[in-house]
Amino acid sequence: MARLYAATGNAIARLDEADGAWRTTLSLTGSGAQCLALDPADPDTVYAGLREGGVRRTTDGGASWVDCELPAPGVFSLAVSAADGAVYAGTEPSALYRSDDRAETWLELASLLELPSQPTWSFPPRPWTSHVRWIAPSPHDAELLLVGIELGGLMRSADRGETWHDHRPGAQRDVHSLAWHPRVDGRAYEAGGGGSAWSEDGGDSWYAADEGRDRHYTWSVAVDPGDPDLWYVSASTGPYAAHGGRDPQAQIYRRQNGEWEVLHGGLPDPIPAMPYALVAFEGGLVAGLADGQLWGSVDRGDTWEPFRLEGDPLTKLHALVRAG
Repeated sequence: MARLYAATGNAIARLDEADGAWRTTLSLTGSGAQCLALDPADPDTVYAGLREGGVRRTTDGGASWVDCELPAPGVFSLAVSAADGAVYAGTEPSALYRSDDRAETWLELASLLELPSQPTWSFPPRPWTSHVRWIAPSPHDAELLLVGIELGGLMRSADRGETWHDHRPGAQRDVHSLAWHPRVDGRAYEAGGGGSAWSEDGGDSWYAADEGRDRHYTWSVAVDPGDPDLWYVSASTGPYAAHGGRDPQAQIYRRQNGEWEVLHGGLPDPIPAMPYALVAFEGGLVAGLADGQLWGSVDRGDTWEPFRLEGDPLTKLHALVRAG
């Protein structure tokens, strides 16, 4: 039985597949949960990031949660390293924390804020601040870490966040999401406010990948586990369309053989709610939309079917992870 977890902006949803439907169970309701991370070693251990409440952890699949006592309330990003199990949390105002004991204690990686570009970081809707939008520990190298600042740049560390290299050449500065290929060492991918990019040297340098798309405000990125040259982004015409609650004119694109194509095959055209989350698995893809819809493909995006949801209502979605 497959399982997904979603952050709704106000709760964590656990979705379990059975008999062609997905049973939704909400927890942490009213918490402001807006991001989450799954422990790759344990499908019952999930971390939730709260807009004003720090980090919570469950070790029983969402039945109960504990406060991890992060020393900063506004959590915008979380990650668990598949290489060494370290837990990372990013906040607004921009700060980065690491835990080496499953979020029992935290170390602030303060040198991130000593980068030369730091005084220029600014999030347009709240220009007096910025936040750590995405954290991507390499699954191949426990020392290697990518962090995206919204809006400030894509930063790289080769020592678990102790020291940093400033914004990497060729990458988008308005970082929305990052992904590593799970099997091919060194391959990384970015979706940003001005387009998408990829790296083949562990995130040290980046190549733009935008030609052939008619939408360049990209949000989520995912890569096929079996093919490092097959990857996906969701995109809209701009930030106000994507997040304004009206028609985002959204599309999901697939990049294959160096070319982009729009995915239809049953999806609405254009998609009426922004695809905030893409999750790739062997031969398939799940798209989570801002209004709580979930769509799935088992043929790399050629054809799509909507999920049949039962149980607690899922009316919003910010983030999505797949267990197993």
